[in-house]
Amino acid sequence: MARAVCGVYEIHPERVEKARTALPEEAVLGEAALLLKALADPTRMRLLLALKAAGELCVCDLALLAGVSVSAVSHQLRLLRQARLVAFRREGKQVYYRLADHHVERLLEGALEHALENT
Repeated sequence: MARAVCGVYEIHPERVEKARTALPEEAVLGEAALLLKALADPTRMRLLLALKAAGELCVCDLALLAGVSVSAVSHQLRLLRQARLVAFRREGKQVYYRLADHHVERLLEGALEHALENT
């Protein structure tokens, strides 16, 4: 198997500068990394995809769909809320979750599309 190693040490200043100016600020990079880290778990992906399909679900529904305990779902939802991937509303004692916005839908669709290309 060939290794992807640079055989000649040469800097391409124009390309480096173009890439440098395209990089966002550190705070934005951190937020994006947090978001992708939150997506990097099959249970959380399952929860997000269930919300994408149903629109809105309570914790008990999500636990049933994910095949894990209510407390495990609550823990995962807390991480998803911190990454601003889900939003919620209360109705009495019941809490309903939904995807935070259309960007989350697009992220999920892109991730699945890319994964399907590799299978």
